Amino acid sequence: MKNTYKIYLIVFTVASMLAGCNLDVNQDPNRVTESTVTGALIFPAAAHETGQRIASGNFTFLNNWLGYWSGSGSFAIDATETTYNITPGFSNTLWQNHYNTLFDLEQARIKALAENDTVLAGASIILSARLWQDLVDIYGDIPYSQAFQYAQYPQPAYDKGQDIYNDLQSKLDLAITYMGMNAKSSFTTVDVVNGGDQAKWIKFANTLKLRLLIHSSEVLGGAPTAEIAKIEANGGVLQSGETVSVNPGYTHATNKQSPFYGNYGKTVNDADAAPSVKANKYFVDLLEAYGDAREYSYFDTVVTAGDVVPTVYGLAAGNPLTSSGVGPGLANNDAQDQWIMTSVESLFLEAEAIARGWMPGDANEAFRAAVTESFIFLRVPSAEDEATAYLDNPDNSAVTDFSAVAGGSVTEKVKFIAFQKYMAMAGTDPMESWTDLRRLGFDVLPDDGYITVNPGKVSNTIPIRLPYAQNEYTTNGTNANAQGTIDPFTSKIFWDVN
Repeated sequence: MKNTYKIYLIVFTVASMLAGCNLDVNQDPNRVTESTVTGALIFPAAAHETGQRIASGNFTFLNNWLGYWSGSGSFAIDATETTYNITPGFSNTLWQNHYNTLFDLEQARIKALAENDTVLAGASIILSARLWQDLVDIYGDIPYSQAFQYAQYPQPAYDKGQDIYNDLQSKLDLAITYMGMNAKSSFTTVDVVNGGDQAKWIKFANTLKLRLLIHSSEVLGGAPTAEIAKIEANGGVLQSGETVSVNPGYTHATNKQSPFYGNYGKTVNDADAAPSVKANKYFVDLLEAYGDAREYSYFDTVVTAGDVVPTVYGLAAGNPLTSSGVGPGLANNDAQDQWIMTSVESLFLEAEAIARGWMPGDANEAFRAAVTESFIFLRVPSAEDEATAYLDNPDNSAVTDFSAVAGGSVTEKVKFIAFQKYMAMAGTDPMESWTDLRRLGFDVLPDDGYITVNPGKVSNTIPIRLPYAQNEYTTNGTNANAQGTIDPFTSKIFWDVN
């Protein structure tokens, strides 16, 4: 596995270079060229990069903004991030990294289809849909239909976010069709995500389809009956223990660690990989208020204190010099699988769909199953017992007893579920929490204690979107500027009606 992983990373580098180089194939028959790079060679590295995007330090700002993480008292605070004074340069790396990975996935799809490898093409489409949705949820309208067609469209036009969502539904339908076909014998080895499990790939696609619908819930105008019927007919969404993750052979070696562990756990020299990333007092206070055993999975304990020591987000001076970093429930070891879509998130999506009346089932049971899955995923000792104790604690009934809202409005039900989803998404997918709070309203959270205390903040609310990256204004200025002035506090994504 170690050697295979090394080969995959080399191929990824070469495949990326092909996008910007014109190689003379007559110069050296032994040189790797576009004609000799196959979909099966590109896909594993592109899948690894997809996981790297989910685990990326590019999303640390969201964990901070949402009250999960905070800065260390040993470091100066980030003046831009902690004041919400966001400029186009803020997300240059995030934008570029997502598009680079999407380019490689697109090359894997194109080459797989040219080789009649429809199953591999389907896998590439499904991973792409995960990243495209992120970009829409961050930026709104983006280059999509003309992206990567550099010869014909050197400056790609922007597509509407709603149109991209609609097209992703169709693309996922196509991917599901591809996944129902016979796979090549090599697929089990090439598939470093699901190990050749085509049924799980289909469930992953279904989960992404439901995610698109849930995010659009406030603007749909009615139950998406036809799309839900497709999801149910094709096997439903990811269930307990069915986290979709990538692992081409992560190990304790430089540049070969599992992405999240390498970014937030320990370096190969056993040093803190993210010494400036610490527990946020807002989230720790919530965990402790409800006696939530996940606290010690989310964060490590400070030896001298014998407990979790958090910091206050945006505080320039006065935070403890020694505080708690990311815990073993998230950053466990070098070789851990890197999640792309957790079973936890899928079960919360399903619970909301049931609460909305879109899917059959008992909303209370689905809600409890989702919360319990979070305890299991985070490796909480005696996870199921601890989850039951948490859910059945009468002192927690205001946030854990679904019967209190079972007879209420759909809005009451989904906000009740969304709060527990917020409690379960720390570190794994802050994008999902950010989306929930924007589409449902920030009153999902009990108060605004997650807001930065930096006195220089430009708003008393967190941004609801990011401006386009500066490098986009530089290289695709005509189309980027045609989108008008982007205000991080008022320019909403199409599904945000709050």
